[in-house]
Amino acid sequence: MTSAREPLERFHAVIPAGGVGSRLWPLSRADAPKFLHDLSGSGRSLLRDTWDRLVPIAGADRIMVVTGRAHRAAVEDQLSELADEQIVLEAEPRDSTVAVCLAAAILELREPDVIVGSFAADHIIGRLPLFEQAVSEAVQTADAGYIVAVGIKPTGPSTGFGYIKQGAALEVEGAPSARMVESFVEKPDLATARGYLRDGGYLWNASMFISRADVLLGQLGETKPQLLKQLRELAAAWEDQSTRGPAVDRLWPKLEKVAIDYSVAEPAAAAGRMAVVPGLFDWDDVGDFASLAKVNSGGRKTDLAILGEHARVLADASSGIVVSQTSRVISLIGVKDIVVVDTPDALLVTTTENAQRVKSVVDALKLTGGGNVL
Repeated sequence: MTSAREPLERFHAVIPAGGVGSRLWPLSRADAPKFLHDLSGSGRSLLRDTWDRLVPIAGADRIMVVTGRAHRAAVEDQLSELADEQIVLEAEPRDSTVAVCLAAAILELREPDVIVGSFAADHIIGRLPLFEQAVSEAVQTADAGYIVAVGIKPTGPSTGFGYIKQGAALEVEGAPSARMVESFVEKPDLATARGYLRDGGYLWNASMFISRADVLLGQLGETKPQLLKQLRELAAAWEDQSTRGPAVDRLWPKLEKVAIDYSVAEPAAAAGRMAVVPGLFDWDDVGDFASLAKVNSGGRKTDLAILGEHARVLADASSGIVVSQTSRVISLIGVKDIVVVDTPDALLVTTTENAQRVKSVVDALKLTGGGNVL
C-alpha cells in the first residue's frame, strides 16, 4: 500500500500489558503484574517507562495499550494521558497474537496506511537514542513491505532467549542495518548459545515487531484464517459501545491462544517476508530474580541489590537481591547470590542460580489450592 505520508508519521505504537510474570512471584501477582512495579529503581513502573520512551517516537496520542479488564484502573492511574480510544481491554488473556493483531485491526480501520509496532510493557531499556534509531529503521523497513523484528545484540551466551539468525543485508532507504531473517531459533543449550555468540550472526528475539497493519494481518490470515476473521469482526464492532460488548461476549471465548512468534513471525521468515534491525541499546526482559538482581546492581556480581521503599536490610559479606514490601528487618550474613522476597502474605527464599524455578512454585500453589497468594 502506497501512502503520501512519511512512514514515521503513520507509526502507531502498541503496548501489550499482560502476563503475570510468574517467575517474579510473590512480587508479581495476578492483580499486580510486574509491569505495574518499579523494578529498575527509576521511581516509575515498567509500564510508565515503556510509555515515556515511545512518546518521542510516536507521540502520546499514537500509543495504544492492550491490557486486562482487571488492570484498567491501575493502567489509567499510571498513564494519565491515555485516552479512552487508546486502551483495548481484554476479556481474558489470549496471548500476544490476539493482543497485537486486534490492536492492528482496530487501527487499520481508523488509518488504512498505519504502521504498527509492538513493545512489551515489562522490559527495561537503556541508551534510548539507540533504541529510537532502531525503531526508526524498523519503521522504514516495514514500509517496504516487511514484518520487522528488532533483535538484541547478545551480551553473553544466554539460554533464556530465542534467537534470530540474520540473513542477507537489505537495501532499504533510511535503514542501513536492516537484514533479512533467515530463521528463528528456539532457546538453545549453553554450548549452542556460546556458538551463536562466536558466530556473531545471531540476535536475541525480544518479540518487538513492526509492520504495516495490512501486511501483518495478511500474514496472520495465511496461517490462522479463522482467528483473523474473528479479530476483524471484533475490530468492526469495537468503536461502538453498543456493538462491542455483544461481539466480545460472542467471540472472545473462541479466540485461539497463540504467541505472535508462532502465528506470524516464523511463517513470515519462512516465506521471506521477515526482516530484522539489530538493537544496540541496553535491554533486559527482567524474566526472573537473577535478571532483576543484575539490573539493580549495575552488573557487579558481588553486590546486594535492595528494592523496596521501606526496606530494612542488614547485610554482611552477602550478595544477591532483597525485595521487601514489609517493615521487617531482614538480616543476611555470609550468603552469596541469595534471593529474598518478603511480602505481607508470602516469603520467597532461593538463589539466583535457581531463579527460573520460581515458576514451579506458582504451578504447585495452583494445584494445591494456594491461589489466594497468586
